[in-house]
Amino acid sequence: MKITMATLALLCSAPWAVAQSPASGPWVADLGNGRYQNPILYADYSDPDAIRVDSTFYMTASSFSNAPGLPLLQSTDMVNWELVGHALPKLVPAQAFATPQPGKGVWAPSLRHHAGKFWIFYPDPDFGVYVITATSFAGPWSEPHLLLPGKGIIDPSPLWDDDGKAYLVHAWAKSRAGFNNILTLRQMDPEARTLLDERGRDIIDGNKLGGYTTLEGPKFYKKDGYYYIFAPAGGVEHGWQSVFRSRTIAGPYQDRIVMAQGGSPTNGPHQGAWVTDLKGQDWFYHFQDRRAYGRIVHLQPMRWHDGWPVIGEDKAGKGTGEPVLVHAKPAGKDSGIKAPPAGDEFNAAELGLQWQWNANQAPGWYDLAAKPGSLRLNAQAAPAGGSVRDVAAVLTQKFPAPAFTVDTRIDVQGEMSRAGLVVLGIKYAWIGVQQGKTGKELVLATCEQPAAACKEQVQVLATVDQQPLYLRAQVSDGAVVRFAYSLDGKQYTLAGQPFSASVGRWVGAQVGLLATKAPGANGAINADAGANAAPAYLDADYFRVGR
Repeated sequence: MKITMATLALLCSAPWAVAQSPASGPWVADLGNGRYQNPILYADYSDPDAIRVDSTFYMTASSFSNAPGLPLLQSTDMVNWELVGHALPKLVPAQAFATPQPGKGVWAPSLRHHAGKFWIFYPDPDFGVYVITATSFAGPWSEPHLLLPGKGIIDPSPLWDDDGKAYLVHAWAKSRAGFNNILTLRQMDPEARTLLDERGRDIIDGNKLGGYTTLEGPKFYKKDGYYYIFAPAGGVEHGWQSVFRSRTIAGPYQDRIVMAQGGSPTNGPHQGAWVTDLKGQDWFYHFQDRRAYGRIVHLQPMRWHDGWPVIGEDKAGKGTGEPVLVHAKPAGKDSGIKAPPAGDEFNAAELGLQWQWNANQAPGWYDLAAKPGSLRLNAQAAPAGGSVRDVAAVLTQKFPAPAFTVDTRIDVQGEMSRAGLVVLGIKYAWIGVQQGKTGKELVLATCEQPAAACKEQVQVLATVDQQPLYLRAQVSDGAVVRFAYSLDGKQYTLAGQPFSASVGRWVGAQVGLLATKAPGANGAINADAGANAAPAYLDADYFRVGR
């Protein structure tokens, strides 16, 4: 069927109002009455670590193989967070991440402030532990220094002791090292340039503790003469938060489970950061694995009893808390409702900070000056029939809420194999334009198999003879996506069946834009590989994310 303006109304079942992004974003944790609701970040800021410096709070998180990496978030009240940049413009080694590497890259980082500098220690499970520093949190950050090379070394956390000595504790990934469930202590020079021992010492062995599996994610602290290691165990979906303490840094360490799901709806509450507010009250950030939504961030009150932290609400009075859903806000400075950005009008000189690529960015992928007020994605070569997961130049952002709507208006020029709006995970779907035998076709394509075995199922919705096209993805609770399209931005037609978004490799589902073209001779972008080949690109006028 061929779509024209005259026939559009006959195809539409009902009008949908254009979504407008409120300034506060599609999810607001601050209830506006001195209280907040969890999660404080309903987005995939996995493995969060946070600190306070003077009266400002800072956070970073895992970013795996997305680039740029290591998001930088900032807050004045511990509840309302702004995204101010990324500490890692490109993943290293750069060539290793020139192509998508799902599940690899930046695992759980540790953020600290010491000797007048911000420090991030982050692990790459295939290369080792890197260190970067900055005098200003928003950057620039130093080039990554490989402090501890090796496979399977993950989740590093430093401690500068009172006597001037410096230490690093880390965990192990069984997929690379052949073992896990163990925390290892290393001594390092205070500038974190070299290690001062050959192998270090295994100071906590989860295999010797009843019921412990997958002990990882340590965070190292010192208080009142005790060394504390906060570390989760039991796995991200069903685990818990433990704390270990000792009077000596090398142990032996006592252990206690200080937070577990209990009767709450918050599964696997663990791995995060101990932070003190402006009045001296202690708090704990942690994540909850919500599958397609990723690992979303919660904030729990924390108190001390007999030298042990108790996190959340201890209903049984036995020292193990449960996560709370609503609580009074921490003591901080009220700066109004804040949230990481969602959506982009493409009116600025740079892309919004929320955007990430599927691999290290290469020159020429996009242009914000070719058509002012629009984003131009230049079509990149991608093999026909391959998976979108294998395409480096996919531009995405995190799911920002349990339910939200994305609207975009696109204009597609040239012979494209894929151009449109994508929801990306191990399973994925996209709606947009492909080049058909007789012209451009509006299609909905889905991949329901794991990425390695993906074969897209393509449904041709219509042949299109005019631009622009309006595309929509409406995400409802449970991460169920309904795609739709329009020629006037007012009347929309539903496309295909609902699609269930899926988790990626250690990340949540993502939503964004893509533009690809079949490779020509010798892998050239243009099919005829000629010097005068017509350019192929997608222009997006906006990418609006609303409730």
